[in-house]
Amino acid sequence: MSSSLPSSGPSASVLDLAPVVPVVVLEDAADAVPLARALVAGGLPAIEVTLRTPAAPDALRAIAAEVPDAVVGAGTVITPGQVSEVVAAGARFLVSPGWTDVLLESMLASGVPFLPGVSTVSEVVALLERGVREMKFFPARASGGTAYLKAIAGPLPQARFCPTGGIGPDSAPDYLALSNVACVGGSWMIPPDAVAARDWTRIERLARAAAGLSAGGTSR
Repeated sequence: MSSSLPSSGPSASVLDLAPVVPVVVLEDAADAVPLARALVAGGLPAIEVTLRTPAAPDALRAIAAEVPDAVVGAGTVITPGQVSEVVAAGARFLVSPGWTDVLLESMLASGVPFLPGVSTVSEVVALLERGVREMKFFPARASGGTAYLKAIAGPLPQARFCPTGGIGPDSAPDYLALSNVACVGGSWMIPPDAVAARDWTRIERLARAAAGLSAGGTSR
């Protein structure tokens, strides 16, 4: 599987660590470690640090070095150079918003679990042909949301998804109810004002609520 975690055994997967993967955008790498600790304490160990800011590589490196209970990965990976950079920084998984043959080959060669982004049936089929069964569905809401994923579950039952994009605590349970959705990605548990205030207690509380989400909104 593309997203297996070798250190946790052959059957372990990024998709199965928690119902929600926090999608983290950091402007200040100094916030990375306390934020990651709050998320882990709240029950969300898989953390995607997106490469959208200059602080991202240092943030990723700090979490990998100082928060051993976190499974930290890199998001918005779109070039082979970024693959090499984040793996060297300690990324334990990779997430891309989309994929090309060049990017896919680089992610495969890295030896690190990865979730390539898809938004069409043809992209899903192309990845299945290459033996990749676990993917990111992005942008989820704009690409058809739960209705789209439910429609493709019948013809493509072997594909598993982590939908990301426009998902919040109210819609997450609807995605988690689908047979082909293992988890969702989102940032609602990391409000910018809480990060700015360094209110890690609030973020831990929001993370704990997210970790309790399941199909129908009940606790797991």
